Amino acid sequence: MRIALIDYGAGNLRSVANALRELGVDPVLADGPDALKQATHVVLPGVGSFGDCMRQLAQRGLVDPLRGWLADRKPYLGICLGYQILFDSSEESPGVAGLGAIRGEVRRFADQPGLKIPHMGWNSAIPCRRESGCWRGLGGEPYFYFVHSYFPVPEDDALVAARTCYGGQWFASAIGRDPLLACQFHPEKSQAAGLRLMGRFLGLDG
Repeated sequence: MRIALIDYGAGNLRSVANALRELGVDPVLADGPDALKQATHVVLPGVGSFGDCMRQLAQRGLVDPLRGWLADRKPYLGICLGYQILFDSSEESPGVAGLGAIRGEVRRFADQPGLKIPHMGWNSAIPCRRESGCWRGLGGEPYFYFVHSYFPVPEDDALVAARTCYGGQWFASAIGRDPLLACQFHPEKSQAAGLRLMGRFLGLDG
């Protein structure tokens, strides 16, 4: 197993790398397309804005290789912004195209009295298929750590793997299309549940 951890200059690489090492896997930092050639899995964490992420990936020559990787249905784990850029576009960065691997757009939480944006802290993610794939053994309402103001809205509801409610609004907190897993929360910051989810993605039984 060879994990390419995508480095576009702004991701939370250290915590993700530490989580992977805790699972017994030492990732390879990938800041260019050559690192993907020998990889078996790609992990793309993310912090920052949709537009900046896409520009940084383009500058490193990673946009087309990532689109090809996703088109070939190879294992991909997208975390937070690494989830959002799978989609066509985002309200955060009008006019900037995402990877377009999943049809849909990324939207901002609607302002409401008393609602704090960003959505930050622990919240549950209700699995749609709790006893299958990566969600097996996590129970009916595992808790994960979130930090975000935007969330994806996939056109194909069948891709939704888990849903979360914030401010009375339900959103797709994870999608799954084997061997792709992408989540709005941060599994690397979510203790045992997050490690178990990452381990399932990698085919481990931890």
